[in-house]
Amino acid sequence: MKIPVVRNILEANDRIANEHKELFRKNNLLVLNLMSSPGAGKTTLLENTIEHLKNNMRIGVIEGDIQTSADAERIINAGASAVQINTDGACHLDGNMIKAALDSINIEETDLLFIENVGNLVCPAEFDLGEDFKVMILSVTEGDDKPEKYPLMFHEASVLLVNKTDLLPYVNCSMDKIRQAVLKINPKIKIFEISCQTKEGLDNWFQWILEHIKK
Repeated sequence: MKIPVVRNILEANDRIANEHKELFRKNNLLVLNLMSSPGAGKTTLLENTIEHLKNNMRIGVIEGDIQTSADAERIINAGASAVQINTDGACHLDGNMIKAALDSINIEETDLLFIENVGNLVCPAEFDLGEDFKVMILSVTEGDDKPEKYPLMFHEASVLLVNKTDLLPYVNCSMDKIRQAVLKINPKIKIFEISCQTKEGLDNWFQWILEHIKK
């Protein structure tokens, strides 16, 4: 693919994303774009987050997957509204996909909207969806070399959740190495160490959301 073609795709996407930003701003809606590799724990994190916050705010989720609606069903069972996007092979969500999904979400009656992006450590970081913050989830089972291998993802994220910390004694992964590498790429990023299994560290994540909610 030629560089001008890529540039045109991104510019068109940015125009749509700016429309989304204005829509979200008018409705005081906090929008978080969750990105990670497959299996890092995005959906489990959402289940925990919804369970903790659903009595205090109205939560919606746009679920992005290559196939199936399994994750959207889990989100609905957790207590949030959900819209499924199947990309049929595409490795990320883009502005047009979000625009279509928004037709099925009552923005005026939503306080917090999560976009669960397709599992991928490359493409999702390149596409603005109109979100307030990009949030990345990294599992310790992936190792501590991912910041150096995929720097754009860590550079674009405002928050990094290092998940599955309960497994640290059993894997070859250094939290110190992750922190040093990530902060070198993005000194402003907020890092939370969490375990969705033991619930350790999740209260800090919940508090961060509450500090940024707009309604």
